[in-house]
Amino acid sequence: MTTPRPVGITVHQQSKQLEVGFDDGTTYAIAFELMRVYSPSAEVQGHGPGQEVLQTGKRDVGIVDIAAVGHYAVQPTFTDGHDSGIFTWEYLHFLGSRQDELWREYEAKLQQAGVDRDAPMPTAGGHACGGHH
Repeated sequence: MTTPRPVGITVHQQSKQLEVGFDDGTTYAIAFELMRVYSPSAEVQGHGPGQEVLQTGKRDVGIVDIAAVGHYAVQPTFTDGHDSGIFTWEYLHFLGSRQDELWREYEAKLQQAGVDRDAPMPTAGGHACGGHH
């Protein structure tokens, strides 16, 4: 199965969305927040299942820069300084096509963790690994 390739990528600063048009005719507007929360970077995903770091306080995150990575991905720099996520065309298509599901999953994770979507992230350095209660 071939991955649809993007034919156009537009950063909408006002609505905080990345619009991606694919060659299969689909166009998705992916919220920066969703991209930031589901960033494929190790900083967010951890180094194995169950090590994901729940991201919060990203509702107002913006994208200051977006760089092409070869012919297969883009690497956005977010306003909170996060820039280690490499978003492949496949991953962007996944985020775009599954947005509703991903938002629900994110909200469920927040609820489960008992944190607010707008809670500030613990600052880097204070490594927040869920301690025992």
